[in-house]
Amino acid sequence: MMKLHDLIEIVDDENSFLAFVEALKKDRENAIALEKKNPSSPHDSDAGGWENVTIESFLEAAHAWAIDSDFGASQGLSSDNIWKKMATFLYCGKIYE
Repeated sequence: MMKLHDLIEIVDDENSFLAFVEALKKDRENAIALEKKNPSSPHDSDAGGWENVTIESFLEAAHAWAIDSDFGASQGLSSDNIWKKMATFLYCGKIYE
């Protein structure tokens, strides 16, 4: 199974974007299951590496990443591939602090 950050690299159309969204959903479900078995510290990311575990914090982080990075432009993300841009936006909802 590919890691999420690797999947982002191959997102280039509607189908690959939807495959990424499905993988992100499964990643979250796995993190929830791991947390139930062995809760992590409330001051760290959860067992699946999720920094933002509520929809509010997830969207806030994705939005902050988009603002801070000029929607990835300052990180070299091409504006030619909107599907990859949106996948990166969602991924940053998971990891951006």
